[in-house]
Formats: sequence, structure tokens, C-alpha cells
Amino acid sequence: MKKLKDINNILILGSGTLGLRVGLASALNGYKVVIYDIDEKAFASAKKIHQQLLKILTKAGTYTLEQADLAIQNIRFTTNAKAAAKNADLLSESVTENLDIKKKVWQQFGALCPKKTIFTTNTSSLLPSLYAAETGRPEHFCAFHFHDVFYANVVDIMPNPKTESWMMPLLQDFGKSIQQTPVIVKKESPAYIFNAMLIALIGAAGALVTFDIGSIEDVDRSWMGNFKMSRGPFGIIDEIGLDTAWHVTSPNKDEKSKRFAALLKTYIDQGKLGRKTGEGFYVYPNPRFMEEDFI
Repeated sequence: MKKLKDINNILILGSGTLGLRVGLASALNGYKVVIYDIDEKAFASAKKIHQQLLKILTKAGTYTLEQADLAIQNIRFTTNAKAAAKNADLLSESVTENLDIKKKVWQQFGALCPKKTIFTTNTSSLLPSLYAAETGRPEHFCAFHFHDVFYANVVDIMPNPKTESWMMPLLQDFGKSIQQTPVIVKKESPAYIFNAMLIALIGAAGALVTFDIGSIEDVDRSWMGNFKMSRGPFGIIDEIGLDTAWHVTSPNKDEKSKRFAALLKTYIDQGKLGRKTGEGFYVYPNPRFMEEDFI
């Protein structure tokens, strides 16, 4: 049984949108971080985003310049799996939402990591029990799902049926130590708590557009105007990624989901994945919904 004091070295698998943010949040709060990826070219993008995030966070007074500088010093990037795994106390996996890929990654790092390593997956839609066996230690494996890390700082803790009970309070403590709000999901649910609500919202928005009831902009206007929100359902999809929304929607076989998945695919095929590519339903960095006359 481990305590928070036993966690010092964090291993992040995947330097994409969430992986790089979990790594930065960990480093900002005093942890040593190794970020592993198979593509060294991805590191340039991750480092650039780190600098952008740090500029925002220091300007807001959330962290000092000294803390930002120390965080960068505490992060190491590598494509060497063996070196990455060598001294990990806690592993956070954020690789592609593909079951076969996740199984291969966990078979690899389950063998490479020392016995002390606690395993967590940042999956947004897959159940941890689907690949718990591949870790080699399902009892020390748990879903630890982040949303945005800095803007939406909630982290979901969801055990697989074999997860030992002491891991829940440990991950709660770790989540709090990197400025997150831990939420316990009592049993496996592919949509956690927030995503279950979000999927219902996005699905309804998609149906309104694909059944030609309202336009993308008017659906967002309705939501933003009524709830005084900064963005609507389609602005939210741009933030989380159209590819992520498609991965969640496409397996469903009902007519609403099929129509919405087809709409998402037309954007994805054009490389329009949302804010991360500069364009999705809106064009960034100045999307239409942020203009004064939108509402």
C-alpha cells in the first residue's frame, strides 16, 4: 500500500493534448516528469504549448515565473521506452483511443516498469477492465481521467473490478496535489460522470443540426444566450476535438448517432479537428462565437 509521499517520479505516455498538460501540471507542483512518445517530432509541439500555457498561467498569477522555470527543468522528453520506465512511481497513459494500441502499450510498459509503479489510464471512453490484464498488475491499475487540467481541473478516478481499494484515496491525494478536483466513479462507466452529461448535450446538438432543425451557430446561440455560457455545444466540440467526438459517437448505431458521426467525419477528412488544428466548426484563434454581435 502506497502513500502520496511515495510518489515523486511521474511517467506520461503520450505527448498529445492531455498528456502534455498532465505532465506540466505535475512538474509545476514539484514532481519529476518524463514524457514518452514514439514520435520525437511531437515534442516540439508539446514544448511550444507548454510555453504558451506557462505564459497564461504566470500572467494570471496562478504560478510564479520561478515555478514555471523550475517546471520546465523538471520535465524530460524521450522516445526510449526502457529509460522512460526505469524509475516511474506513477504512470499516466494518454495514448490514442484505440483498444489494440492501448493493449500493446500496456504490454510493453507493464513489463518495463518496476514493481513500485502505479498504473493509470487517461482513457475518455474505454473501460479499464478491457486492457487491465495487459498491464500485468490489474490490482494496481485504475482510470485517472483528466478533462483540461488547467481550465477544467476535474479528474475522474474509476477502478476496474480488481483495483485494490487503497489506490482510490492515493489518487485522490495525488489529484489534489496537482491542483485537480478528484471525483470518484464508483464502478466502471464508459462516460464517467461529466462525459455522460456532455455526450447527451452534444448528441442533442448534433441531432438538431443533422435533422435540419437549426444551424450550428443558432444551436450555440441558444445555449449561450439562455445559460450565459462562453461557448455552445459546437464550440465545446471544437475544444475537445472533433476526432475525439467522432470516436465516442461512431460506435453507436442509432440514426441520430450515425448522422452526427457522418457530419463529424466530413470535417475530420478535411483536417478540421477543432481548436488544435486551427479550424473545426469555427475558425481559430478568433471564432465567430466570441464576437460581440454573436448573441
